[in-house]
Amino acid sequence: MPWIQVKLDTTRDQSEMLEDLLLAIGAKAVTLQDGQDQPVFEPALGTTPLWDHTQVVGLFEANTEIDLVMAFLANELSPQPLPNYKVEIVEDKDWEREWMDSYHPIQFGKRLWVCPSWREIPDPNAANLILDPGLAFGTGTHPTTALCLEWLGNHEVTSKQVIDYGCGSGILGIAALILGATNVTAIDNDPQALEATIANGQRNKIAPDRLKTFLPEQAPDQPADIMLANILAGPLINLAERLALLTKTSGKIVLSGILKEQAEAVVECYSQWFTMKPPVIKDDWVCICGVKKY
Repeated sequence: MPWIQVKLDTTRDQSEMLEDLLLAIGAKAVTLQDGQDQPVFEPALGTTPLWDHTQVVGLFEANTEIDLVMAFLANELSPQPLPNYKVEIVEDKDWEREWMDSYHPIQFGKRLWVCPSWREIPDPNAANLILDPGLAFGTGTHPTTALCLEWLGNHEVTSKQVIDYGCGSGILGIAALILGATNVTAIDNDPQALEATIANGQRNKIAPDRLKTFLPEQAPDQPADIMLANILAGPLINLAERLALLTKTSGKIVLSGILKEQAEAVVECYSQWFTMKPPVIKDDWVCICGVKKY
């Protein structure tokens, strides 16, 4: 069965009201999209940022009388004018299958693969991490995660103790374990991320004593050989002293979630404790590595 899609071009302030009105008039789903390719890089904690120019998209059943929908919106918005809009027919699809088809095994470095559970493993002899896209951040498709996975895939982590700070899905820490790390301390301020990390560890047959999860305030003070922190530039700078204390002397730190224009500030901050290497760039993002001085 085809669907009818209504796209309204509006502003940040009006978008949530339009979302409520579309749902009230019978939309089966409403999504908010960026109307002018405006990135939102570092939202404040607890906020859900929207774009200055937002596109509100309502999905209706094929037999919906769209003229009545638009008349309802015009009446509810009055005396404000109805935003510019477009009505389109959307062919029905197996959306779950289409979503699954978009994910493929990805190789990172010489010996690491990240594979969705429904795909065949390309190289059974490689280090294969089984990971399905979920609610917690980190599937390997974003440049920041990819940069960290590339580092892990190209460096020796066997018998190392690792901290994955801001673990999200646990992808970095679990990758380190599959590559031979002794144990990983996974830290995140989101309990859902810790649950996802535990579940992904179980899916990859990681022994529970090798992967421990903590909220930041409950994390142990034991320093690690390798510190992985894929967060954002602002939190990385705020956490610099803490991450330095949690890294052993001569230990390695891998930082990402950093835009190119933020790299200099992050390097300057961490240079107090680490000998920092030049940033590695992927798209507009960077990964910065260093070695603990003392």
